[in-house]
Amino acid sequence: MIPVTILTGFLGAGKTTLLKRILTEDHGHRIAVIENEFGEESIDNDLLFHDQTEQIIEMNNGCLCCTVRGDLAEILGRLRSQRQANELAFDRVVIETTGLAEPGPVAQTFFVDDQVAEHFLLDAIITVVDAVHGEQQLSDHSEARAQVGFADRLLISKADKASPEAVQALRTRLTRMNPRAAIGEVHFGQTPIEAILDIRGFNLNAALEINPDFLDTDQHHHHDDDVSSFIFKASRPFDADRFEAFMSAVSQTYGPQLFRYKGLLWLKGHDNQMIFQGVHMLMGGDKGRAWKPQEARESRLVFIGRDLPRDTIEKGLQQCLV
Repeated sequence: MIPVTILTGFLGAGKTTLLKRILTEDHGHRIAVIENEFGEESIDNDLLFHDQTEQIIEMNNGCLCCTVRGDLAEILGRLRSQRQANELAFDRVVIETTGLAEPGPVAQTFFVDDQVAEHFLLDAIITVVDAVHGEQQLSDHSEARAQVGFADRLLISKADKASPEAVQALRTRLTRMNPRAAIGEVHFGQTPIEAILDIRGFNLNAALEINPDFLDTDQHHHHDDDVSSFIFKASRPFDADRFEAFMSAVSQTYGPQLFRYKGLLWLKGHDNQMIFQGVHMLMGGDKGRAWKPQEARESRLVFIGRDLPRDTIEKGLQQCLV
């Protein structure tokens, strides 16, 4: 049986940062990753996994818990076939869901699809919760509550950016929502690997207690129609100062509506890519890898939120280009 870990958490909680840590640590595990992003295109592969693309499978044609559940079973079957044919070497699978996914229907795949159930073992659902925005997200979004409810292990991220009182209040709320899940903290993806892999935490009976219709394949999950995403691309470099000033204004003005924004930037005068990420009004950047000599340079930014003023943001970003 090939163990599978489902990594979930609301938009911007830090799932991809944790996944990068899992993939880059010298722990001896060989991992295949299934990536799912809300929207027309994923950029996480370019942001974080540029050296391991053969192990990463992206699913961008919908939310994992909705339209592409059949695709998930198909991809798992293909991975198993490649493994048996010695075309791909891996010992386990990690599925990173979009931040808007409810994990229940994803977990359901491992029990209602005979081929998947025969060859794959659902090890655990790991949920990352943002210490700064978690309380509000839990109040506002049913998906965030479902992610906590189904978790076998909860990891609080960004605790250093919140007060100790706020972190404790969040811990208390999480314990009340899901008393069976152990709670830890994760700082920039740093957490013991044994707290994530091979914990044998998933319990079907517990899942049925949360949702008695867990094994009902006719269930459908609908996202709010006002939650949408768009991607901005540019083949000219950004002026770093103009970009920072504009995005600061955007985050202050539209912060509550901006669930997640992230991208790979080409900045004038910089030989390295810039990795830019933000959640609501918190944003920051890190130096990425160096641009390759023959590589076509391009900036790509993804925005996910509610009732976003797309035209305003896109026109403003155009004004920031050199």
